Amino acid sequence: MAKQKFYETTKPQETAVLVAVPGYRQTDEQTNEYLDELAFLTETAGARTIKRFVQKLDKPDRATFVGSGKLDEIKAYVQEHNVDMVIFDDDLSPSQVRNIERELQIKIVDRSLLILDIFALRAKTAQAHAQVEMAQYQYLLPRLTNLWTHLSKQKGGIGMKGPGETEIETDRRIVREKITLLKERLKKFEKQNFEQRKARAAIVRVALVGYTNVGKSTIMNLLSKSDVFAENKLFATVDATVRKVVLDNIPFLLSDTVGFIRKLPTKLIESFKSTLDEIREADLLLHVVDVSHPSFEEHIEVVNDTLKDINAAEKPVLLVFNKVDLYLQKREQEMQEEGHETLPSLDDLKATYMAKIHAPALFISATNKLNIEDLRDELQRRVAEIHFERYPNNV
Repeated sequence: MAKQKFYETTKPQETAVLVAVPGYRQTDEQTNEYLDELAFLTETAGARTIKRFVQKLDKPDRATFVGSGKLDEIKAYVQEHNVDMVIFDDDLSPSQVRNIERELQIKIVDRSLLILDIFALRAKTAQAHAQVEMAQYQYLLPRLTNLWTHLSKQKGGIGMKGPGETEIETDRRIVREKITLLKERLKKFEKQNFEQRKARAAIVRVALVGYTNVGKSTIMNLLSKSDVFAENKLFATVDATVRKVVLDNIPFLLSDTVGFIRKLPTKLIESFKSTLDEIREADLLLHVVDVSHPSFEEHIEVVNDTLKDINAAEKPVLLVFNKVDLYLQKREQEMQEEGHETLPSLDDLKATYMAKIHAPALFISATNKLNIEDLRDELQRRVAEIHFERYPNNV
């Protein structure tokens, strides 16, 4: 009897090295935090980070983004460790991608492409798939020449240059046609969404906003008693989710939207217009912040800047500091290491500048259900104000 053969069916996890080119004003601590986020994005996309490279420059090199010496250092490491890809914490120009790819001979990924890849993985609905696909094609269009670099390896001559250009132009036309078709498809989705929003225009609408991975979906589940996907990964939610909630006999619609992040690709924001309309047309924004994150204040600024970009900065906002349990654990450990006898408490946290500057603000832990009743009470009060202003006869 012939011996049965077994074949490996699991694909090995791709390995990646990360590259950052911070300016001289950026601190090492900030650079490490940004690279931590890039590593988290890489993990979310399914790859494993094995090395980080940092080069401080006044401005990135026009040809290869990093200097020639640093590129040689990256090349040596990539070849020695058989790395699958190099990921940059910034967007690269088409020529930079081409030059780096030619030198390193492996896959080159910039920040926008990495985020687009994660959105493609996370998209569940037909609308989200169309939104991500259009953003991908818009990203690809100026970079199509990279697909034909194999022609440059052949010596010039009759029949070489012309057909290559024709192929590129053909691909550009196909991509443009795809973008046009996707725009038409998205217009239909937007029309459907507009009709749905118009039908529920009378009811108060509240939208959860915040940096990615701050716990918005967990809060959504607590308030609406629904089962929205929540995971400790970046961009766990891509599709907008809307649920009806009733607090003290006052109904309202609560929507969970895509999380924001530093350097969110502009084309992605444009593609997710209809999803972001849930924010633009909301009566109240619940801005959720992960207070345990060392850069939570910068995250607040990123969200506020993005709200300005989508013309939603003037909306009434209730700031919700989430993960206070993790924050207190970290502070307790720090204070013990520093020799303090008095340990931090939630009251201390409430009394800090965060509550004073960002008032009104709430401090909760969605995972441990800490102060969730405070959130419900304040949310009910704010929603009731809007509701009775809209329907004074219902008082």
